[in-house]
Amino acid sequence: MESKPRFLVVGAGFSGAVLARSLVEKIDCRVTIVEERPHLAGNCHTERDPATGVMIHKYGPHIFNTSQQHVWEYVNRFGVFRPWVNRVKAVTPRGVFSLPINLHTINQFFGKTFNPAQARAFMDSLGDKSIGEPRNFEEQALKFIGRELYETFFYGYTRKQWGCEPRELSASILKRLPVRFNYDDNYYNSTWQGIPEQGYTAVVEKIVDHPAIELQLDTPFDPQTQRTHLFFTGPLDAYFGFRLGRLGYRTVTFERGEAEGDFQGNAVLNYGDPEVPFTRIHEHKHFTPWEEHARTTYFREYSKETGPGDVAYYPKRLEPDKVLLRKYRDLGSQERGVSFLGRLATYRYMDMEKVIGEALAFGEAFAESFQAGAQNLPIFPNQE
Repeated sequence: MESKPRFLVVGAGFSGAVLARSLVEKIDCRVTIVEERPHLAGNCHTERDPATGVMIHKYGPHIFNTSQQHVWEYVNRFGVFRPWVNRVKAVTPRGVFSLPINLHTINQFFGKTFNPAQARAFMDSLGDKSIGEPRNFEEQALKFIGRELYETFFYGYTRKQWGCEPRELSASILKRLPVRFNYDDNYYNSTWQGIPEQGYTAVVEKIVDHPAIELQLDTPFDPQTQRTHLFFTGPLDAYFGFRLGRLGYRTVTFERGEAEGDFQGNAVLNYGDPEVPFTRIHEHKHFTPWEEHARTTYFREYSKETGPGDVAYYPKRLEPDKVLLRKYRDLGSQERGVSFLGRLATYRYMDMEKVIGEALAFGEAFAESFQAGAQNLPIFPNQE
């Protein structure tokens, strides 16, 4: 009797976990997931702070939001998601304001009492009309909100986060400026938003809890491992031993603090002032308002270049990176028995819902091709 196919998935974040579950639900197979870190869920990993008991997002805040019904229904198979609205505030030399820019922000910032129509006309007058098609991040901002709002809310924050002048970044990063002409201060426009009651790691644990899935934590990827097919969700350049060079990423570091009661009164405060060295402060007890904690823990977040050994967060995607990416994708396309999936393997910034949706679609496409005996199995996911 022919043995079952054995698939190897590298990485136990949402991409690898969802793909593994999809494979075992569609194909009579065995899947092994190897993860070099000692925990599941990748950068979405959550754990209890031992000093305060607060559930912390170890690699920075993650708020699940989606307008894809099938993705929302999928994650709710594996955990209870409590409704939670992200209301970000920006601390500036001129005061504390709501983000994204909304009617309250506009009226407070300019000392006005505009109604929506008046605010829309006023904002239109602020934009730089000399800019045609914006060529970069800065021009995109100046064209739509003008210099004063740009410099207060975006310039310093962006320079700190990305480590370069905003004019060096693509306009696509800010392609759709979040400006609202009502008092809605919800950071997202998504239909469904929430945070899992027991944390993201508990959700991923349930996704991989299947008799046909074997999980190996603290286990580096061994290319010599026998398998029918490999699914790689780690950094694309790392798979090839950085032979062509390293793709550019920004990473973040955290400075932890602890206090009695409530430290800042909100989950996330952004600091746009370039003279303030950190980008934001997140206080994690506010992500779980259904819990009570006498003490609180908070984290100042700093951005820096990613070096060897650092956790990769944000792909920079500057022009040299895009050239290098094309070369690595060409190498990837020549591989046989290997597929590349997820934000690191495709070198894109992706929210959780995009990662999950893409993993579900890729798993379905792969299963269909594999069971049909196709010679050319999917290598990279279809990208927008």
